[in-house]
Amino acid sequence: MTDTSEIRVMIVDDHRVVRSGLKTLLLTFDDLKVVAEATGGEEAVRLCAEVKPDVVLMDLVMPGMDGVAATRKIHEQCPQTQVIALTSFKDRELVQGALRAGAIGYLLKDVTADELTNAIRAAYAGKPTLAPEAAQVLIQATHMPAEKVGPDLTEREREVLALMVQGLNNGQIADKLVVSVSTAKFHVSSVLSKLGAATRTEAVAIALQNHLVK
Repeated sequence: MTDTSEIRVMIVDDHRVVRSGLKTLLLTFDDLKVVAEATGGEEAVRLCAEVKPDVVLMDLVMPGMDGVAATRKIHEQCPQTQVIALTSFKDRELVQGALRAGAIGYLLKDVTADELTNAIRAAYAGKPTLAPEAAQVLIQATHMPAEKVGPDLTEREREVLALMVQGLNNGQIADKLVVSVSTAKFHVSSVLSKLGAATRTEAVAIALQNHLVK
């Protein structure tokens, strides 16, 4: 991937008018290209394997296979594809479900054009984007009675977590800490395990919610 590459986008939504509006919007940007549209989760999973988009804009509430299940399938079958949940809903279960399924971002459908396109570019670069409302939902969830998060992280793991928050991948973390990629990968896995996070995006959200990094 290079900075001059077109970012290949797939739109998944059961409402034709939403798909049409998003496609029209994205066509106005030279670095974004809509390569596929899907009306539901099953079609999204099938098309993702065929078209291999860079980023998927995923509605969450759809008939049949919902967006969370489709995100999980795509994350498993097409790990290089990044999924942004794009929905009208900000329920805690949906936010947490989407992130645990592997979504790198969570946006509401009232986002501005700039917010959406910046989130697509961030996802392409491996960096998460959360709508303020989604972040607030997650923060509120941490206020529920629960054991304190993160006290058993080592100093090195906190360094790794801070780099994860910056959006660095395993190779970049290895370069920053002057360690092997396998060592960086081990530390990342340990951080995910200790935080109870299924994905890097969820770990970043937990870190920000609990002020685990400066």
